[in-house]
Amino acid sequence: VQLQASGGGLVQAGGSLRLSCAASGTSLSRAMMAWYQQAPGKQRELVARISPTGVTHYADSRKGRFTISRDNAKNTVYLQMNNLKPEDTARYYCKMGLDYWGQGTLVTVSS
Repeated sequence: VQLQASGGGLVQAGGSLRLSCAASGTSLSRAMMAWYQQAPGKQRELVARISPTGVTHYADSRKGRFTISRDNAKNTVYLQMNNLKPEDTARYYCKMGLDYWGQGTLVTVSS
C-alpha cells in the first residue's frame, strides 16, 4: 500500500490549496481516511477524517475552512483548504485506516 500526497506549496494568508492523496496497491473505498498535520517541533495532530460512507469530522480550528472529500473511483482523498493562516503551516499527511501513512506534503502560509 502506498499513499502519495501532493498539492502542498507556498501560499499567502487568505489563499487556498487543495491537497490530494492517491492510494495504490489497495482500494481506499472501505477505509477511514484522514489528514493530519505536523508543524515543526510539534506532534502530529488530526485535521479531518472521512468515513467510508462520507461522514466527516474536523478539528475545531479547521471547521468552516477545510473540507475533506473522497473520490473512490479515483482512489483519492482530498483536503480543500481555504482562508489559510500562517498557523496552518505544516507538513500534511494522509492516513488510511490505522496503519498506513503517506509521505506528507509541505504547506507554507506566509503572512
